[in-house]
Amino acid sequence: MRFRKAMLVFKKDWREVRRNWQVILPIVVVPIMISVLLPVFLTVIPGLSGTQGRTLSGFENLIMNLPRHVQQRLAGMTELQAMIYIMALYFFAPFFLIIPLMASSVISSDSFAGEKERKTIEALLATPISDGELFLGKMLVSFIPSMIITFASFAAYTTVFDVMAYGVFNGMLLLPNVDWILMIFGLAPTVALASIGLTVMVSAKVKGFREAQQIGAVLLIPVLALIFGQATGAIVFGPTVILALIGLFMLIDFAVFRIGVRLFRREEILSKLA
Repeated sequence: MRFRKAMLVFKKDWREVRRNWQVILPIVVVPIMISVLLPVFLTVIPGLSGTQGRTLSGFENLIMNLPRHVQQRLAGMTELQAMIYIMALYFFAPFFLIIPLMASSVISSDSFAGEKERKTIEALLATPISDGELFLGKMLVSFIPSMIITFASFAAYTTVFDVMAYGVFNGMLLLPNVDWILMIFGLAPTVALASIGLTVMVSAKVKGFREAQQIGAVLLIPVLALIFGQATGAIVFGPTVILALIGLFMLIDFAVFRIGVRLFRREEILSKLA
Protein backbone atom coordinates (compact mmCIF):
# COMPACT_ATOMS: atom_id res chain seq x y z
CA MET A 1 0.00 0.00 0.00
CA ARG A 2 1.38 3.41 -1.02
CA PHE A 3 0.43 6.32 1.22
CA ARG A 4 1.11 8.79 -1.61
CA LYS A 5 -1.73 7.37 -3.68
CA ALA A 6 -4.08 7.47 -0.70
CA MET A 7 -3.25 11.18 -0.36
CA LEU A 8 -4.25 11.71 -3.99
CA VAL A 9 -7.72 10.41 -3.10
CA PHE A 10 -7.74 12.72 -0.07
CA LYS A 11 -6.85 15.81 -2.13
CA LYS A 12 -9.43 15.01 -4.80
CA ASP A 13 -12.23 14.44 -2.26
CA TRP A 14 -11.33 17.46 -0.14
CA ARG A 15 -11.73 19.78 -3.13
CA GLU A 16 -15.30 18.52 -3.47
CA VAL A 17 -16.14 18.50 0.25
CA ARG A 18 -15.06 22.09 0.93
CA ARG A 19 -17.49 23.34 -1.74
CA ASN A 20 -20.44 21.46 -0.23
CA TRP A 21 -22.14 23.54 2.49
CA GLN A 22 -24.45 20.63 3.27
CA VAL A 23 -21.35 18.92 4.62
CA ILE A 24 -19.37 21.91 5.96
CA LEU A 25 -22.10 23.70 7.94
CA PRO A 26 -22.76 21.00 10.59
CA ILE A 27 -19.05 20.49 11.28
CA VAL A 28 -18.57 24.22 11.89
CA VAL A 29 -21.70 25.12 13.90
CA VAL A 30 -21.54 22.31 16.49
CA PRO A 31 -17.90 22.92 17.52
CA ILE A 32 -18.59 26.66 17.91
CA MET A 33 -21.55 25.91 20.19
CA ILE A 34 -19.57 23.48 22.31
CA SER A 35 -16.22 25.28 22.52
CA VAL A 36 -17.46 28.87 22.94
CA LEU A 37 -21.02 28.92 24.24
CA LEU A 38 -20.58 26.19 26.88
CA PRO A 39 -17.77 27.88 28.85
CA VAL A 40 -19.47 31.28 28.59
CA PHE A 41 -22.76 29.85 29.84
CA LEU A 42 -21.00 27.91 32.59
CA THR A 43 -19.04 30.83 34.02
CA VAL A 44 -21.63 33.61 33.62
CA ILE A 45 -25.03 32.11 34.42
CA PRO A 46 -24.33 30.65 37.92
CA GLY A 47 -22.96 33.96 39.17
CA LEU A 48 -25.95 35.88 37.85
CA SER A 49 -28.60 33.45 39.09
CA GLY A 50 -27.43 33.38 42.71
CA THR A 51 -27.51 29.57 42.96
CA GLN A 52 -24.20 29.17 44.77
CA GLY A 53 -25.78 27.53 47.78
CA ARG A 54 -27.08 24.54 45.86
CA THR A 55 -24.64 24.24 42.98
CA LEU A 56 -23.23 20.82 43.95
CA SER A 57 -26.57 19.03 44.28
CA GLY A 58 -26.63 16.20 41.78
CA PHE A 59 -22.83 15.86 41.55
CA GLU A 60 -22.38 13.69 44.65
CA ASN A 61 -21.72 10.45 42.73
CA LEU A 62 -19.26 12.14 40.38
CA ILE A 63 -17.37 13.77 43.26
CA MET A 64 -17.13 10.47 45.16
CA ASN A 65 -15.45 8.81 42.16
CA LEU A 66 -12.97 11.59 41.47
CA PRO A 67 -9.29 11.00 42.38
CA ARG A 68 -8.42 11.84 45.97
CA HIS A 69 -6.20 14.79 45.04
CA VAL A 70 -9.08 16.31 43.05
CA GLN A 71 -11.45 15.86 45.99
CA GLN A 72 -8.91 17.59 48.22
CA ARG A 73 -8.69 20.47 45.76
CA LEU A 74 -12.49 20.77 45.66
CA ALA A 75 -12.60 20.88 49.48
CA GLY A 76 -10.68 24.16 49.39
CA MET A 77 -13.02 25.79 46.89
CA THR A 78 -16.26 27.69 47.24
CA GLU A 79 -19.49 26.07 46.06
CA LEU A 80 -19.44 28.13 42.86
CA GLN A 81 -15.78 27.33 42.12
CA ALA A 82 -16.32 23.62 42.75
CA MET A 83 -19.38 23.50 40.47
CA ILE A 84 -17.59 25.27 37.61
CA TYR A 85 -14.50 23.09 38.09
CA ILE A 86 -16.49 19.84 37.94
CA MET A 87 -18.61 20.93 34.98
CA ALA A 88 -15.75 22.36 32.90
CA LEU A 89 -13.08 19.71 33.52
CA TYR A 90 -15.18 16.54 33.91
CA PHE A 91 -18.85 16.88 32.99
CA PHE A 92 -18.20 18.55 29.61
CA ALA A 93 -15.14 16.44 28.73
CA PRO A 94 -16.99 13.69 26.78
CA PHE A 95 -18.74 16.34 24.68
CA PHE A 96 -15.41 16.87 22.92
CA LEU A 97 -15.62 13.33 21.59
CA ILE A 98 -18.80 14.37 19.78
CA ILE A 99 -16.92 17.00 17.74
CA PRO A 100 -14.68 14.59 15.79
CA LEU A 101 -17.54 12.11 15.47
CA MET A 102 -19.95 14.71 14.08
CA ALA A 103 -17.37 16.16 11.70
CA SER A 104 -16.04 12.83 10.49
CA SER A 105 -19.44 11.12 10.15
CA VAL A 106 -20.79 13.88 7.91
CA ILE A 107 -17.76 13.77 5.60
CA SER A 108 -17.35 9.97 5.61
CA SER A 109 -21.04 9.50 4.83
CA ASP A 110 -20.35 11.43 1.63
CA SER A 111 -17.29 9.30 0.76
CA PHE A 112 -18.73 6.67 -1.59
CA ALA A 113 -22.43 7.50 -1.31
CA GLY A 114 -21.79 11.07 -2.47
CA GLU A 115 -19.73 9.79 -5.40
CA LYS A 116 -22.70 7.65 -6.44
CA GLU A 117 -25.08 10.62 -6.32
CA ARG A 118 -22.67 12.82 -8.28
CA LYS A 119 -22.15 10.03 -10.87
CA THR A 120 -18.37 10.12 -10.37
CA ILE A 121 -17.97 6.71 -8.72
CA GLU A 122 -17.21 4.86 -11.99
CA ALA A 123 -14.24 7.09 -12.80
CA LEU A 124 -12.92 6.76 -9.24
CA LEU A 125 -13.13 2.95 -9.24
CA ALA A 126 -11.38 2.82 -12.61
CA THR A 127 -8.25 4.57 -11.30
CA PRO A 128 -5.05 2.46 -10.94
CA ILE A 129 -5.13 2.37 -7.16
CA SER A 130 -5.53 -0.57 -4.79
CA ASP A 131 -8.59 -1.13 -2.63
CA GLY A 132 -6.55 -0.46 0.50
CA GLU A 133 -5.21 2.83 -0.84
CA LEU A 134 -8.67 3.93 -1.93
CA PHE A 135 -10.22 2.99 1.42
CA LEU A 136 -7.43 4.76 3.33
CA GLY A 137 -7.78 7.88 1.18
CA LYS A 138 -11.50 7.99 1.89
CA MET A 139 -10.78 7.70 5.62
CA LEU A 140 -8.16 10.46 5.54
CA VAL A 141 -10.53 12.97 3.92
CA SER A 142 -12.73 12.59 7.00
CA PHE A 143 -10.02 12.15 9.61
CA ILE A 144 -7.72 15.09 8.86
CA PRO A 145 -10.41 17.84 8.81
CA SER A 146 -12.17 16.39 11.85
CA MET A 147 -8.93 16.43 13.84
CA ILE A 148 -8.14 20.01 12.79
CA ILE A 149 -11.62 21.04 13.94
CA THR A 150 -11.23 19.12 17.21
CA PHE A 151 -7.84 20.63 18.05
CA ALA A 152 -9.08 24.14 17.16
CA SER A 153 -12.20 23.63 19.30
CA PHE A 154 -10.07 22.48 22.23
CA ALA A 155 -7.87 25.57 21.89
CA ALA A 156 -10.95 27.80 21.76
CA TYR A 157 -12.60 26.08 24.75
CA THR A 158 -9.40 26.34 26.80
CA THR A 159 -8.90 30.00 25.95
CA VAL A 160 -12.52 31.06 26.50
CA PHE A 161 -12.86 29.12 29.75
CA ASP A 162 -9.57 30.34 31.25
CA VAL A 163 -10.41 33.94 30.35
CA MET A 164 -13.99 33.75 31.65
CA ALA A 165 -13.03 31.88 34.85
CA TYR A 166 -9.90 33.95 35.56
CA GLY A 167 -11.61 36.08 38.17
CA VAL A 168 -13.63 33.23 39.70
CA PHE A 169 -10.48 31.20 40.43
CA ASN A 170 -8.33 34.19 41.41
CA GLY A 171 -6.06 34.00 38.38
CA MET A 172 -5.57 30.21 38.40
CA LEU A 173 -5.63 28.63 34.93
CA LEU A 174 -7.31 25.20 34.94
CA LEU A 175 -6.89 24.14 31.32
CA PRO A 176 -5.18 22.41 29.66
CA ASN A 177 -4.41 19.55 32.03
CA VAL A 178 -3.13 15.98 31.56
CA ASP A 179 -6.60 14.41 31.32
CA TRP A 180 -7.71 16.76 28.56
CA ILE A 181 -4.47 16.45 26.60
CA LEU A 182 -4.77 12.65 26.63
CA MET A 183 -8.41 12.83 25.62
CA ILE A 184 -8.02 15.35 22.79
CA PHE A 185 -4.75 14.10 21.29
CA GLY A 186 -5.14 10.39 22.09
CA LEU A 187 -8.71 9.26 22.62
CA ALA A 188 -10.47 11.58 20.16
CA PRO A 189 -8.37 10.47 17.13
CA THR A 190 -8.80 6.75 17.89
CA VAL A 191 -12.57 7.11 18.42
CA ALA A 192 -12.85 9.13 15.20
CA LEU A 193 -10.92 6.52 13.19
CA ALA A 194 -13.24 3.74 14.35
CA SER A 195 -16.29 5.79 13.44
CA ILE A 196 -14.84 6.83 10.08
CA GLY A 197 -13.91 3.28 9.09
CA LEU A 198 -17.38 1.97 9.89
CA THR A 199 -19.13 4.86 8.15
CA VAL A 200 -17.00 4.54 5.00
CA MET A 201 -17.88 0.84 4.92
CA VAL A 202 -21.57 1.72 5.16
CA SER A 203 -21.21 4.48 2.57
CA ALA A 204 -19.80 1.97 0.08
CA LYS A 205 -22.86 -0.26 0.51
CA VAL A 206 -25.78 2.20 0.51
CA LYS A 207 -27.17 4.21 -2.37
CA GLY A 208 -27.02 7.82 -1.13
CA PHE A 209 -25.55 10.36 1.29
CA ARG A 210 -28.69 10.69 3.44
CA GLU A 211 -28.93 6.96 4.04
CA ALA A 212 -25.27 6.72 4.99
CA GLN A 213 -25.54 9.71 7.34
CA GLN A 214 -28.56 8.25 9.16
CA ILE A 215 -26.78 4.96 9.73
CA GLY A 216 -23.59 6.75 10.77
CA ALA A 217 -25.50 8.68 13.44
CA VAL A 218 -26.02 5.40 15.30
CA LEU A 219 -22.29 5.42 16.07
CA LEU A 220 -22.86 8.35 18.45
CA ILE A 221 -24.58 6.01 20.91
CA PRO A 222 -21.36 4.72 22.57
CA VAL A 223 -20.15 8.30 23.10
CA LEU A 224 -23.52 9.30 24.54
CA ALA A 225 -23.14 6.36 26.91
CA LEU A 226 -19.76 7.75 28.02
CA ILE A 227 -21.37 11.16 28.61
CA PHE A 228 -24.11 9.59 30.70
CA GLY A 229 -21.58 7.50 32.61
CA GLN A 230 -19.45 10.57 33.38
CA ALA A 231 -22.51 12.59 34.45
CA THR A 232 -23.65 9.90 36.87
CA GLY A 233 -20.18 9.23 38.23
CA ALA A 234 -20.08 5.65 36.90
CA ILE A 235 -17.07 6.57 34.73
CA VAL A 236 -14.51 9.27 35.45
CA PHE A 237 -12.21 10.38 32.65
CA GLY A 238 -8.94 10.10 34.52
CA PRO A 239 -5.58 9.15 32.92
CA THR A 240 -6.01 5.42 33.58
CA VAL A 241 -9.49 5.25 32.05
CA ILE A 242 -8.48 7.38 29.06
CA LEU A 243 -5.36 5.32 28.35
CA ALA A 244 -7.40 2.11 28.59
CA LEU A 245 -9.95 3.50 26.13
CA ILE A 246 -7.16 4.60 23.76
CA GLY A 247 -5.74 1.07 23.75
CA LEU A 248 -9.19 -0.44 23.17
CA PHE A 249 -10.00 1.86 20.27
CA MET A 250 -6.58 1.32 18.68
CA LEU A 251 -7.43 -2.38 18.46
CA ILE A 252 -10.86 -1.52 17.08
CA ASP A 253 -9.31 0.83 14.49
CA PHE A 254 -6.97 -1.89 13.25
CA ALA A 255 -9.79 -4.43 13.01
CA VAL A 256 -12.15 -2.01 11.28
CA PHE A 257 -9.57 -1.09 8.63
CA ARG A 258 -8.70 -4.70 7.88
CA ILE A 259 -12.35 -5.72 7.69
CA GLY A 260 -13.26 -2.64 5.62
CA VAL A 261 -10.60 -3.38 2.99
CA ARG A 262 -11.65 -7.03 2.80
CA LEU A 263 -15.34 -6.18 2.39
CA PHE A 264 -14.71 -3.46 -0.18
CA ARG A 265 -15.57 -4.79 -3.63
CA ARG A 266 -15.34 -2.55 -6.69
CA GLU A 267 -17.18 -5.06 -8.85
CA GLU A 268 -20.11 -5.19 -6.45
CA ILE A 269 -20.45 -1.39 -6.43
CA LEU A 270 -20.28 -1.19 -10.22
CA SER A 271 -22.82 -4.00 -10.63
CA LYS A 272 -25.34 -2.16 -8.46
CA LEU A 273 -24.92 0.95 -10.59
CA ALA A 274 -25.52 -0.93 -13.82
